[in-house]
Amino acid sequence: MAKRILVPLDRETEHEAILPLVADLARGGGATVRMLHVARTPDNVLNAAGRVVAYVDQEMLRLEVEWRDWLLPAESALPPLAIEHAVRFGEPVEQILAEAAEFDADLIVVTTTRRSAVRCALLGSVADQLVRRAKAPVLLLRPAAG
Repeated sequence: MAKRILVPLDRETEHEAILPLVADLARGGGATVRMLHVARTPDNVLNAAGRVVAYVDQEMLRLEVEWRDWLLPAESALPPLAIEHAVRFGEPVEQILAEAAEFDADLIVVTTTRRSAVRCALLGSVADQLVRRAKAPVLLLRPAAG
């Protein structure tokens, strides 16, 4: 049984579909769930005159707070589980793998996207790269057909 489940999420993730499954897995094994968001590394925020109104570290903090606020309703699907949050900045696959190692995840649960085979072959997908590179097992959930 998984004791440490990492769940990378973003605003495109169909978290309504994935979180009930994660909750069932976690409850069955008494696992801790860490919900992770990987954001693009922000730049300084400039006003119309080109002056800095928020530095990178301030923008990172704002994005972390915004993300945690977005996650609060999603958490309601998971009580009374042990839930942790993490926000990282940079390239998604690298950051997910780094968080999995830091968290000592023994399961990573991700959704797959519906992209064309050509696009996946050219660009790869986060899920595909995680399956290939993660040390922990990766559970893929494909969204229901529209």
